[in-house]
Amino acid sequence: MTRRTPRGLIAAATATAALLAPAGAASASGAVPAPAEPQARVFMVNPVQSSGDQSLSDAKDSADAVPASSYASAALRNLDGSGGLSGRWAYIRSETGAPAKTADVGKYTRHDDQFEQVMAYFWVNEAQEYLQGLGFGSELPGANNRAQPVRINQWGADNSFFTDKKAEIRFGKGGVDDAEDAEVIVHEYGHAVHNAQVPGFGTSPEAGAIGEAFGDYLAVEVGAHADARYGWPLKADLACVADWDSVAYSAAPHCLRRIDGNKVYGDRVGEVHADGEIWSRALLDIRGALGARVADRIIVNAQFGFAPDTSFENAALTTIATAQRMYGKSAADAVRAAFKAREIPGIQ
Repeated sequence: MTRRTPRGLIAAATATAALLAPAGAASASGAVPAPAEPQARVFMVNPVQSSGDQSLSDAKDSADAVPASSYASAALRNLDGSGGLSGRWAYIRSETGAPAKTADVGKYTRHDDQFEQVMAYFWVNEAQEYLQGLGFGSELPGANNRAQPVRINQWGADNSFFTDKKAEIRFGKGGVDDAEDAEVIVHEYGHAVHNAQVPGFGTSPEAGAIGEAFGDYLAVEVGAHADARYGWPLKADLACVADWDSVAYSAAPHCLRRIDGNKVYGDRVGEVHADGEIWSRALLDIRGALGARVADRIIVNAQFGFAPDTSFENAALTTIATAQRMYGKSAADAVRAAFKAREIPGIQ
């Protein structure tokens, strides 16, 4: 992501015994319960979004720069039991600071390098769990259903990116460190999803723009889903991407990009992030017409049929055909209308 260019007495006695039993002790049936999931401190998507305070600033990673109310305690799921941040859907490596320990994940604040590691693990896992909840990896093909490698601060500038050479995500520093903002994390995960679906995706300008758009849309969608899942507050504009990361380079209300703009195909300027706002608005309109679950099943499933160098027209036609196949004419018409409103060529 180039920029600038966050769930009877006998019965009572049994419950009491369970509460008093040491962790890992066998129950009366002889079964050993699974260890408790570590409860980590994470941002509820990001501090600007959860607080609505547009005056927040990085202040050189100061713990006091954001209120304590910006954090939530959330379970780190799917860990492999190694004691570090490695698990079924993500494994984290850090180029700065010591590796985070699961025993300490409830203690870290943004002042600690390990906090970014925890954020990266939680939000990559959250994103894949969201896709799994849509049926990807069960009734539908898996969409990057693997342990995603992530490096923190590998890139020494205010930039983060997915590299297909190692199928790895790298998060950088500068201003707000990128892995402090869930929407930056999930945006980059969107690139990993695309590449897993279509190796080498993004080899043309329009395919590149579609990749950036999907990353922005997925970031907003996973954040909104987490807010609803955990009951977290949403006090900033949902359609604004990376409100926290962008405090260093945008005017209030802070946004890296938006997914509700009015750009059409004729507004292309040849820059993938700017042109991606055309496609992301179409995705948002599909969501508005069909609801998040149906829309996202169509949107993600369609991407398996994209070519690495797809055009807006071919990708739109593939998405319409996917909607028709999955849900019928009404859904296909809603998808068609969203792309037609963006004046995508060949959409009637």
